[in-house]
Amino acid sequence: MQVFVTGGTGLLGSNLVSALESGGHEVIALVRSCARAKRLLSRCRAELVEGDLTDIRTFVPALEGCDAICHTAAYHREFYTGARNHDADLERINVEGTRQLLHAAETHSVPRFVHISSCGVLGMMPNGEPGDEDTPPLPMELANAYFVSKLRTDEAVRDFVREHPQPEVVTIIPAWMLGPGDAAPSPGGRMVLDFLARKVPGVMDGGQCLVDARDVAQSVVSALDRDASGRYVVAGHYRAVGEIFASLERVTGVRAPRLRLPYAVLMAYAFISETYGRITRRPVLLRPAGARALHAKLSWRSDKAIRELDVSFRPLDETMRDTVQWFRDHGMTTV
Repeated sequence: MQVFVTGGTGLLGSNLVSALESGGHEVIALVRSCARAKRLLSRCRAELVEGDLTDIRTFVPALEGCDAICHTAAYHREFYTGARNHDADLERINVEGTRQLLHAAETHSVPRFVHISSCGVLGMMPNGEPGDEDTPPLPMELANAYFVSKLRTDEAVRDFVREHPQPEVVTIIPAWMLGPGDAAPSPGGRMVLDFLARKVPGVMDGGQCLVDARDVAQSVVSALDRDASGRYVVAGHYRAVGEIFASLERVTGVRAPRLRLPYAVLMAYAFISETYGRITRRPVLLRPAGARALHAKLSWRSDKAIRELDVSFRPLDETMRDTVQWFRDHGMTTV
């Protein structure tokens, strides 16, 4: 199978390129910089196509002859910086870019399309049980512009599916991802780097589902191999923040903070961090939206993906060990 992957150098995209090649598939990877991609994907054989979702006309010829598109690319800077309003970019890239890519898939007769969503579009059950593929988002999630853009993207995908028989669409809905290949780094990767640099002030209240990006990548490969359709939560397991820090301490020897931060203190720290981010235009460890999400202890079930895609989740220590080692190998930490 020849598969076109958007976001080829991202945390999920880079792992997906490797997983697809390991499964015997040929890969064409959309990247923003071929020079950078050659460094990050040096062990892969993928054909590289330079371009981005702001102008899909520059790369759509590469879709000709493809058997599937795996759409992992998304604009997500708003999620961890507060330097400016990103609403226009979120709409243009995440929502409209996905809509145009679906139409391009139809035009070029690409039969399969895997859309990567986010558990941020899902809430929990009214009784507090973990959510599933059909659980509506919570009001606090609708206050996050990135999650709103992903929710609008999901709606655009549903609208397309209702009106167009091809391509066959499957949606993978991952939780908070960590793992090797996090070059950006993602918010989770930034947390790991801040932990290693001893910049984490204390153990934050709450937690969330955490999943290894390699396990999400494997779920995508399985969805293609099994001709799956519909929506699948791939959320891993719920992890308290203290549990995550304890794992990092075990695999690195860096002492985890012992100070427990009450929710009120955590929110104050988040507001200060956000202000600092706006002034310096630099990523910060935590913003108020993230603090609220952690405090809510959101979790989701992956039962459908486990049952229909044979998804499994690796141990937390393995994820942390491999993530840290990847950061070391790429000069992102000396710890």
